[in-house]
Amino acid sequence: MDESKTTEKRITKKDLRSVWWRSTFLMGAWNYERMQNIGWAFSMVPAIKRLYKTKEDRAAAMHRHLEFFNTHPYAAAPILGVEIALEEQRANGADINDEAISGVKVGMMGPLAGVGDPVFWGTLRPVVGAFAASLALSRNVLGPILFFVIWNVLRMSFTWFTQNMGYTQGTNITQNLGGGMMQKITQGASILGMFIMGVLVPRWTTMNFPVVISSVKNEAKNVVDLSTLADAANRGKVSAAQLRNMYDQIISGKQVDMFKVTTLQDVFNTLIPGLMPLLLMFGVLWLLRHKVSPILIIVGLFVLGIAGYGTHILG
Repeated sequence: MDESKTTEKRITKKDLRSVWWRSTFLMGAWNYERMQNIGWAFSMVPAIKRLYKTKEDRAAAMHRHLEFFNTHPYAAAPILGVEIALEEQRANGADINDEAISGVKVGMMGPLAGVGDPVFWGTLRPVVGAFAASLALSRNVLGPILFFVIWNVLRMSFTWFTQNMGYTQGTNITQNLGGGMMQKITQGASILGMFIMGVLVPRWTTMNFPVVISSVKNEAKNVVDLSTLADAANRGKVSAAQLRNMYDQIISGKQVDMFKVTTLQDVFNTLIPGLMPLLLMFGVLWLLRHKVSPILIIVGLFVLGIAGYGTHILG
């Protein structure tokens, strides 16, 4: 029997599950100096214990993984998988030094952070949150429950799958992530997120401009005759024929009011329904891109709404 095979150190499924679960707490000890380094080292503990048996080797491995690390917390999973594979190869005698292990980690954390932000923060969370919020607004208790369940299922499924992919493919994953694949994922997520927000904004944002643009008196022949019906109602003798007659007049296109009033909102609606909420959203996005504080934007919207209502521009 080949002796080298009997002494080969291998990561088990249990180790991978332990690393995966510990990575949930990646942000638990975030600090300004090295950011996610403590959470990263905490996640690597099961793999290090499996691969290194002496106290000195384990301490050296922990020291390697306490260096600066910062990426999207969910996108750290494939990097964990790759690092476990590298540590496994090193523990079995491969010529992999500390700089190589740190270099792979540092080289992957930047690009993957750029993917995680638009996919999770910019797309999945707004979509799941909007779905749950719509249930909550209808007083359905399942709204917050479904948000918790769906979000965590998506998050944990992604981290488990990508961690195993990183471990299985090792450094080859960097080649697979090349060739523009990450750019395509980022672009696709951004387009999907904008599409979803474009659908939700007109539905959830209500803006009304009651400013009267014109008021034209309708001709008497084009106005529904309500006086006869009102007299009959005052006498308590409204007949079905009178109601049917009024209904027929409205269906035929006659106006109920003596004056046809056109407001600013009517003009906007004739252009594109939901136009002003959409423009408001683009305005907010523009401010965010120019590093304006979200708190300041919220306060500004409050002031704008109160001032608009006070001047009767908004209603």
